[in-house]
Amino acid sequence: MPAIHLTEDGFKKTIKSGQLVLVDFWAPWCGPCKALGPTIDKLSELYKDKAIVAKVDVDEVPELAAEFEVSSIPTVKFFKGGREIENLTGAYPMSKFQQILEANL
Repeated sequence: MPAIHLTEDGFKKTIKSGQLVLVDFWAPWCGPCKALGPTIDKLSELYKDKAIVAKVDVDEVPELAAEFEVSSIPTVKFFKGGREIENLTGAYPMSKFQQILEANL
């Protein structure tokens, strides 16, 4: 189950959903982003009943990248109750994302 793709319209609604939300800020031309893609999709599958796993293409929605101060990609942000609770920049192993998800479920 691939991660959902968010645009500006659905972004705020999604992060304010009350669920734990992981958002991968990425771009198709970014090598580390491509390498991280399968990990994000796997997390989407593993946490489909517990959290929302989403992606934001920074080229399609640069306003969101600017608003959330994404200056380097990939950046993965975690939200709960509409506010950012954690932030990772770079490609990390799946275990690091799982550790953050589990700690905040």
